[in-house]
Amino acid sequence: MKKIILFLSLVLILISCEDSKEKADLLVFNAKIYTVDDGFSMAEAFVVKDGKFLEVGDSENLKDKYEYAETLDANGMAVFPGFIDAHAHFFGLGMQQQRVDLTGTKSFAEVVSKIEEFQKEKNVSFITGRGWDQNDWEVKEFPTKDTLDKLFPDTPVAITRVDGHALLVNQAALDKAGISTQTKFEGGDIEQKNGKLTGILIDNPMDLVENAQPAASKKEMAEALMDAQKICFEYGLTTVDDAGINKETIELIDSLQNDGALKIRIYAMLSNNKENLDYYLDKEPYKTDRLNVRSVKFYGDGALGSRGAALKESYSDRAGHYGALLSPVETFKETAKRVADSKFQLNTHAIGDSANYLVLKTYDELLGDGGDRRWRVEHSQVGDSADFKYFSKNIIPSIQPTHATSDMYWAEDRLGEDRVKGAYAYKKLLDQAGIVALGTDFPVEQVSPFLTFYAAVARMDTENYPEGGFMKEQALSREETLRGMTIWAAYSNFEEEEKGSIEAGKFADFIILEQDIMEVDLKEIPNTKVNGTYVNGEKVY
Repeated sequence: MKKIILFLSLVLILISCEDSKEKADLLVFNAKIYTVDDGFSMAEAFVVKDGKFLEVGDSENLKDKYEYAETLDANGMAVFPGFIDAHAHFFGLGMQQQRVDLTGTKSFAEVVSKIEEFQKEKNVSFITGRGWDQNDWEVKEFPTKDTLDKLFPDTPVAITRVDGHALLVNQAALDKAGISTQTKFEGGDIEQKNGKLTGILIDNPMDLVENAQPAASKKEMAEALMDAQKICFEYGLTTVDDAGINKETIELIDSLQNDGALKIRIYAMLSNNKENLDYYLDKEPYKTDRLNVRSVKFYGDGALGSRGAALKESYSDRAGHYGALLSPVETFKETAKRVADSKFQLNTHAIGDSANYLVLKTYDELLGDGGDRRWRVEHSQVGDSADFKYFSKNIIPSIQPTHATSDMYWAEDRLGEDRVKGAYAYKKLLDQAGIVALGTDFPVEQVSPFLTFYAAVARMDTENYPEGGFMKEQALSREETLRGMTIWAAYSNFEEEEKGSIEAGKFADFIILEQDIMEVDLKEIPNTKVNGTYVNGEKVY
């Protein structure tokens, strides 16, 4: 009888212990977890409750400590914080899915063929597309509109260069936009040869054609956002910084997130226009768990590939041509002062060394010791050695490593042997600033963060060219690169307390990879596949 009583007592104690265990939603165990905390520590398990990491530790202890609704055996696979793309065009990626894709075309004839195929299938009233790059063609000159005029005499055609800073249009598009040889403009170019329009527009004049295009419907915009989310989740992106969007798009994002359809987190940079600035700058930044609206995107200059980047000395392959700022200096300084007087961050596109100098000097003058502002220089692509001193954790380089491996074939032609040494100088930027925020600039480049990782560390293209790496002394280590895609990117968004690492109290955004990018042979990194993407502990891919 005493034995029975003792047995029942033990059972009751065990039941009591079970009842006293804290309930949790998910246990991930038997994993190789890169926490990306301050000490870059490793773990093998974590607990998720109410969308956040509750505890990180070892599998056996955490198995016994909580009562779980769900468990996940990672089978030893590598787990990372959800990747953050610190500079991309999320909405633009989605809209591109509805346009002709010219990425990777090897000749203008191939471009034309793709446009013809697209129009046969879609039969739209205004043909748009993106992705061509004359630097990838045998004839490395800008195309002209003549062929498009013959094939589409009555249908406007506007196709954007891969970098988004040059546009080829036909005569029908020029007519619709009201562009002639007499059209006045500031910043960029309306190219003419022998007194006639070629159809090439650089930077600011492109807006005239964009404004003449039919506006996308709310349905098309929503579909674009959902399409972009699907692509990003497949690559393990859980937060994307959208570098230049308008109030209408931001409100649609917020609505879709509130409805539970759009689960990805967005850090929104306001496009620099009157409507956006007048509406937002006098208010507090707008913040939810999934949307953060607290920055302004300003375009300082154009792109190097289309010779629109503003340089201190003329282009090495076009004497007397310096590129151009896209706004007068005073306009930039006035906007910067207006942002400085608000609670918003300023993120300025600067490619050429002249544009970088203007941006850095202006930032330095306005910020001084004025607190924690974390203004960003987007791209920080070509730097004069005298100007690197301005970078810090308050003036942050936001860089895209795949630009180096895309541009390396012709960058020296544009800049010359000496000046190119200050370009794509990611290690030098990191050493000066203490952090770098890493992104892709998709759809200018591919969405894949694994290409970002590979380009940053290997400094080679996917064909392993050039041997030894392009300016390999500017490569980042694997740890630096991972930090740049997670916690440093979060810091650049004022979000390091809520994401960017796997630590208790932060959002349970994490990814499981089919191979460990911190240890596999470098050449294998571009082929990495995502096994699972989780936002708030919910599997979204």
